[in-house]
Amino acid sequence: MGRGGYLGEFEQMLLLTVLRLGEDAYGVRIMADLEERIGRRVARGSVYVTLDRLEEKGWIVSESVPSASDRGGRPRRVVRVTPKGVGELRKSREALLTLWDGLEHALDG
Repeated sequence: MGRGGYLGEFEQMLLLTVLRLGEDAYGVRIMADLEERIGRRVARGSVYVTLDRLEEKGWIVSESVPSASDRGGRPRRVVRVTPKGVGELRKSREALLTLWDGLEHALDG
């Protein structure tokens, strides 16, 4: 898990992006979608290191799949979130919703 027993912010962002992309979740596509949605650059190395860590924890699985000719025949590493990873996302979401509860007024002003 992330520090303190919960998902780290970047881990959470990557897991959510992988879920959103489904069958199209591979490194470059994950980076592009994440950058577009959060509006900031994401370091390629950070993405791949975090994907490796998420896989070590059993929260994602990856598979090498043949690529189209646009990659010169190099395979793609496609990832998907495991049921364990979904469980961690649920746990993180519940913790954050609990923390946010009742604070709407503090942020609206």
